[in-house]
Amino acid sequence: MTISRRQFALGVAGAFAAAGTLPAFAQSKEIRVGFQKYGTLVLLKGKGLLEDKLGKLGYSVTWSEFAAGPQMLEALNAGALDIAQTGEAPPIFAQAAGPRLSYLAFEPPAPKGEAILVHADSPIASVADLKGKKIALNKGSNVHYLLVKALESAGLAYEDVETVFLPPADARPAFETKAVDAWAIWDPFLASAESALGAKVLANAEGLAPNYQFYLGDRSFLEGNADAAKELIAAIAEVGAWITSNPDAAAAELSPTTGIPEEVLKSAISRQSFGVAPINDQVVADQQAVADTFLKLGLLPNPVTVADAVAKIS
Repeated sequence: MTISRRQFALGVAGAFAAAGTLPAFAQSKEIRVGFQKYGTLVLLKGKGLLEDKLGKLGYSVTWSEFAAGPQMLEALNAGALDIAQTGEAPPIFAQAAGPRLSYLAFEPPAPKGEAILVHADSPIASVADLKGKKIALNKGSNVHYLLVKALESAGLAYEDVETVFLPPADARPAFETKAVDAWAIWDPFLASAESALGAKVLANAEGLAPNYQFYLGDRSFLEGNADAAKELIAAIAEVGAWITSNPDAAAAELSPTTGIPEEVLKSAISRQSFGVAPINDQVVADQQAVADTFLKLGLLPNPVTVADAVAKIS
């Protein structure tokens, strides 16, 4: 059975409510939320919906913007955040680095929302042509896994390319000046490079990686603030349903906040999947595959068991 994005989004709050609650006890009434330049949380912040919902429970909300997922989860592991949203790879490295991280929920796959880009006039015509080339990417991000899987699909080893680890703000000029041959990146930076630079998609994640988005939390915060966690998920579901029904309006709202043209955002939104659901066995299996891949390549310092980091909802 095929489930539409809207059905996925609208059915979620009830799914969490039916699943029960996390054990609750009194803790601080502040919730510290990390977000990136683009996505559901940016609109949630702009609408003030989370403040409305959590204010009724006595919580205040503090927002902090991060360049990418790995940097955000470093802050979570350091105890500086309670909630974060990232792609599939950052939680793997964060779990390997410490015990604080817990998976709360996920958005459905969006494999077209990340890609490996090459220049408009590049002779590189296939992933196999990347052998010996310089590729910019944010270390430990979702596109790190995409690159690994893309190379694997083309019969190349990870060591066959030269990775240049740069956050998006630094990778863009490196790509634009041709200091690198390719750039593995996600939306909206992906859509922006296509529009402004004429960059070509060499490969996206279709058939290679799900490209989930995860809502993650500090384990102790989630255990002690079940009411806030449930209201957060309900708010995300509400905003996700609105975006699905109003993509052009969402682009219009995001544009002044992000400084990205509406048409670019429309393209990015068309490739993203909205909605939120509890972590399931398939998602755990997919994440474990990511972890095992990075461990095999020597990129992960120690093994992780993803199932151990799933928030326990009884």
